[in-house]
Amino acid sequence: MKKIFFILLFALVFVQTSFAQIKVYENTKANKAIKTVQWEVNDLVFKTRKEIKSPHLENVFAVVKGSDGIQKIPLFYNGNKEWVFRFSSSVIGTKTFVLKSKIRDLNGKKGKFTISENKKKERHGGIVKNDDDKRHFYYEDGSHYFNLAFECDWLFALDYGQKEIAKTKHLLNLINQNGFNQIVMNVYAYDPDVDWVKDEQLKENPQHDYGAREDIFPFLGSNSNPDYSDLNYDFFKHFDKVIAGMHDKEIVSHLMIYVWNKRVVWPKAGSDADNMYYDHIIKRYQAFPNMIWDVSKEAASKIAVAQNKNIVQHLEERIDRTRKLDAFNRLVSIHDFGFCKNHKDQVDFISTQDWKLSLHESMLKVYNLFPDKPVFNIEHGGYEESPYNVFPGGFSNAEECLRRNYECLFAGVYTTYYWQAASWNAIIHNPFEQPEGVIKPRFDYFKNMRKLFDTVNFENFEPVTKYNPRSYTLSNSKDGVVLQYFPKEVHSDDIKRMLNTEFNYENATWQWFNTLTGEFTKEEKLVFKHKYGFWDWRPWRNEADAILIIRNLESKKN
Repeated sequence: MKKIFFILLFALVFVQTSFAQIKVYENTKANKAIKTVQWEVNDLVFKTRKEIKSPHLENVFAVVKGSDGIQKIPLFYNGNKEWVFRFSSSVIGTKTFVLKSKIRDLNGKKGKFTISENKKKERHGGIVKNDDDKRHFYYEDGSHYFNLAFECDWLFALDYGQKEIAKTKHLLNLINQNGFNQIVMNVYAYDPDVDWVKDEQLKENPQHDYGAREDIFPFLGSNSNPDYSDLNYDFFKHFDKVIAGMHDKEIVSHLMIYVWNKRVVWPKAGSDADNMYYDHIIKRYQAFPNMIWDVSKEAASKIAVAQNKNIVQHLEERIDRTRKLDAFNRLVSIHDFGFCKNHKDQVDFISTQDWKLSLHESMLKVYNLFPDKPVFNIEHGGYEESPYNVFPGGFSNAEECLRRNYECLFAGVYTTYYWQAASWNAIIHNPFEQPEGVIKPRFDYFKNMRKLFDTVNFENFEPVTKYNPRSYTLSNSKDGVVLQYFPKEVHSDDIKRMLNTEFNYENATWQWFNTLTGEFTKEEKLVFKHKYGFWDWRPWRNEADAILIIRNLESKKN
């Protein structure tokens, strides 16, 4: 009998500064359990004796049985007569599997897993919905997922063709160290000229321009000369390293499968080649707990409609296709507010894009419009300045970009950060190693933001507007906490009126938080020195936006 090789990806030993290694198990017996850990990703690779004609049309899946029920996990074809069963588990215990296929070399192959409890403190499983709190994201272990995203569309290209992904690793470390826990990214994008004026300095530094590399393409051929007869498996093997590296760092991939407002030469929508590409991605990456599906960036834009007049129907079909293929039930959305608004029952969360100057007010409207869905502002026009003027959008000042992210959060909406030298075709993977005088990103502002929200339970807050016209307010009656955001130009608001109405505050304390430095003032007993509360005093006025934190409140509603 031909040997069946099992390859277990990602070593159990985690090294802080490097990605996990590959462990290979050969001639694994069906009665010998493969040991793995909760939420760890495993690849079992089966090889057939002969090439299979049209392998992407074959329906090959593993029937997995365990204490949590039955899963039908599809295998994906990986070239060179290899079929991969990619597996992870959210529950501990023993699971068995058997392969089902018309291919004789695969059908009936059996095995089992022994899954031990996750011991990695930062790992909490996949992102899921919560029936008891439909407005917020949660991990599979029940803890809240404070979705703080970083857009990096061309991440797939950063180390393409290299055995090691050193640049990717460096950037992921920076993203992780500064509090971001999600990357909004494309599977593939291509744009030689971009739809805006390319900065001359970027032309002089091609090492930072990843927009149009002809050697990178998910199909055979290239974007300029595509061959849709098969997939480029080397492309996806590299992409595996990127997603696995993100999983090691507990960074969620918000994966946009298409992008229609760039210059990608996609196969015809709904064609065999299109389905081959789309299905392969869902099959290949669904076992990663750090996965969220987004059918397309700018999904129903004018460019998308020009390419496909039936774009809405195509998006509907792609969502249904995703749910049928995905045995792990990862969350699904679409980067288009109009589609999400009109198809709210088909998406798991609302993606919105809003550049308005009155962003907080606009986000409050969306928040109130969808009381049973998380809302995620995936693009708010705040594109922080960089050495390259890639796309300034509406706002590029670092402090204003930070403020816009807080405006989203104080409207109860999750948010995304953009830096112009990392979010699109230009990527400086090591910004803090650039020469003196080169504009550096203010990642530290968001590290401070994460520090603040790690001290409070964001999921228990709701926005309040009726009392405080000069600040943004979040109220948490469950934990007895109120947060009040003051732009640096504002010196006071009538917080006392709100507290008198909503809370008993005899035992309350207060302190301030500096959004730029991350500094907290000393927590002290709450004492009002003016009938309006803090009328003529607050720290860092005209220097930095500040957040007033009032704790130990007792709700009058209880």
